[in-house]
Formats: sequence, structure tokens, C-alpha cells
Amino acid sequence: MPTDSHDPITDAVLDLIRAQDPESAELIALERDRQEHTIELIASENHVSPAVMYAMGSCLTNKYAEGYPGRRYYGGCEFHDQVETLAQERAKQIFGCSFANVQPHSGAQANAAAFMALLEPGDTFASLVLSDGGHLSHGMKINFSGIFYKPVHYPLIRDSSSSDFETIDYDAVREVCLEHKPKMLLCGYSAYPRVIDFAKFRAIADECGAYLLADIAHIAGLVAAGTHPSPFPHAHVVTTTTHKTLRGPRGGLIMCNDEEISKKVNRSLFPGLQGGPLMHIIAAKAVAFGEALKPEFAEYSTKVVANAQALATALTGHGFRITSGGTDNHLMLVDLSARDADLTGADAEGWLEAAGIITNKNGIPDDPRPPRVTSGLRLGSPATTSRGFGEAEMVQIAQWIDTVLASKGDEATIAKVRNDVKSLCAKFPMPGAATVSC
Repeated sequence: MPTDSHDPITDAVLDLIRAQDPESAELIALERDRQEHTIELIASENHVSPAVMYAMGSCLTNKYAEGYPGRRYYGGCEFHDQVETLAQERAKQIFGCSFANVQPHSGAQANAAAFMALLEPGDTFASLVLSDGGHLSHGMKINFSGIFYKPVHYPLIRDSSSSDFETIDYDAVREVCLEHKPKMLLCGYSAYPRVIDFAKFRAIADECGAYLLADIAHIAGLVAAGTHPSPFPHAHVVTTTTHKTLRGPRGGLIMCNDEEISKKVNRSLFPGLQGGPLMHIIAAKAVAFGEALKPEFAEYSTKVVANAQALATALTGHGFRITSGGTDNHLMLVDLSARDADLTGADAEGWLEAAGIITNKNGIPDDPRPPRVTSGLRLGSPATTSRGFGEAEMVQIAQWIDTVLASKGDEATIAKVRNDVKSLCAKFPMPGAATVSC
């Protein structure tokens, strides 16, 4: 069914908004059209189910529910307690842990709460060099993590003759930790395409007397489905977003197996960092977690990895270099300089967006260009897989990427690819078959 056949519920909602605020309704409709007719390759984005989306738009947004189930600071929270408890229990079942806090508004706030629970201001923690694939909340100087705490960093393997080139250097992790004796060791990244050995990280953490924090924001859905090893029982605390590969609403989640740590996490998040939780988002998390517990989600995650590997292989065939030589998960970093020394991530992102292929520029290890320019692209397969794209479509997408970038932004070439992209998107409606939503 073509993607211009919209979900009647979403159309009805837009009509309600249009009656009160036609300008906002028009912008929402335009964004719905953009999503329907473009290919989403940003690794941190996905397309949620209609059920998740409608839970976000539910009446639960009307309620304040400061506190935790059974311990609220407002009356009228009977059903909100049950919704939050449902989300907690499903998260624990998915990840095999004893405690889950579903209140973080984002992954960065989940990390902030974990830092507050495990560290004192000024304490040292160890994380990956940010330009090698870390996250801003893992020690960027102008982020809370770099302002209130002292980060030290471990690198990726730099020996290009090694079969493990651009993968985590576990020997360096150990050396850094033994030298600096961090109170916390952090693993889990925003641009790392390989499997993380959580057991190795725990052994290093134990040797230097550190807590182990695993930020699985990118791979949570793969962990949930068993297509990536779990950070449990190795990590003391696990943080994640609930979107990306987990395919839920935008939000965060904190988990652990230690009751005392869980109490510290809860206090750090509320009242330490947040006030009232977003109960409509927590309801959507519960819905998404329910979806993740179904066999279909495991099948989806397997396809996510297969699609990413198909795209990486096809791009390699067109002369692009994939950092670390490939991918084990949902994402890849494309080194554009291997194909064209003058090609920047910023140019590539702009040209591809004009052609209907949405990506994000990203630095590569030892990138000589600044973050606003970069020499690479970060690509991912969660959203395309949610629409039903398979490996053949990923190969075709690689061909279009090659065509657009080789043309140096030629308008006629971009226009032709844009038309071909729209034709492909028409064959793969957004999640929910005829239900196209935004």
C-alpha cells in the first residue's frame, strides 16, 4: 500500500490540531511526509509502532506523579503506579536484572543519575576517547561529566597492521585504569560497531577497584533480543535510552542488580535531577517493552544486524572504508577519505539528504577535521529494518550513496536518486502497514 494512505487515527488527531492551530498541524503533517518518503539511516533513530506512539499521546500526560510507585507526592496516582510498575517489571524481564528505574527523561539524564549514585564530584572515571566513538556524557569537557568529574580515557587499537585495528584496546583499558585508579569504568558507546566484551571490562574494574557502568543506549534492542551479549551480570549499573534499537519512545532507563545501588540511583534521579516523571512516556516504554518481549522482536533484531552488514559490505565494494573493517551490530562508521580525500562528512550528509537519504556526519578515529565537518558518516539499519527493508534494499541504498557522492552534489543526479528513493519508500509503508504515523 502506498505510504500516502495515512492512519485514520493520526489524520483525526491532525484535524483536531488543525482546528486549534493550523500552523503547527501543517508542520507535523510535513514531517510525517518527510519520514514517509525518505530513507532513515541515522543509527540512533527508529520508527516506533503506532501503539507506542499513541501511548505517548495519551491522557497520562495530564498527571503529576513525583516520587515512585506507592510513594508519590501527589494524589490520584493509582493507575500511574500500575503503569510504572508494569514498565519496571517488563524491563527487568527483558534484561534479566533485579532493579529498573524507568523515569529518566533521556539517556544523558540516566547517565547523570548513575554518575551521582556512584561518584562524588571530582572523582575520576575512565571512558573511551570521545573522538573514537564515545558520547558527550562520557567526559566531554563542557558536559556535566567533564565539569563535575575527572575523566581519563582509553583508546582504540591504532596499529593498522593488526586484525583488531580500531577495536577496543583492552590492554590499554587496563593500563589506564591501573595508572589512574578510577572510581568508575565506563563502557558502551555511540559510534562503535563491534561486540563489547563486558566480562573483560568487569575483570579490569575489579582489578582496579572500580564500579563498571555499561551505557548500552545503542545496542539495547540487540541485547534484549540476544543478538549482542548482555552487560549483566558484569556491570554494576546499566544505562540506556529506550529508543534506537529498542524501538520505544525517546527516554532513558537505569538498571542494576544491587539493592543499595538501586536506592542511590533512585535518589539521584529523583529528587536529585528530575521532578515529575513523564508518565505518558513511561506508558509508551511499557508498550515498547511488551513488544520487545515478543518473538517477532528477536527476528527484527537479527535482521537489523544482517541489514547493517549488507550495507557495510556493499559500501566496501564501492571503495569506501568501514572503520574496524565492518560491523557486528546495527551501525557503521564510513571513512569517506578512503574514497575521496576531499569529501567531507558535512558535504556527504547534505547531498544525501537532498536525495532523500538521511545520515549524520561523524568523526572517524584520528579525524583531522573538526566535528562540524568530519571525514566520515555514521550509518545504521534500525529504522529501515522497521519498515521492512531487506538486504537487497540495503545493497541498492549503497549504490545510491555511491552515485550521489561520486556526483559531487550534481543536482540532476540528486533529483533522479530522490525520485528512485520515493518509489522504494512507497513499497515499504511505515510500521503498522496502512498506519503511517508521526
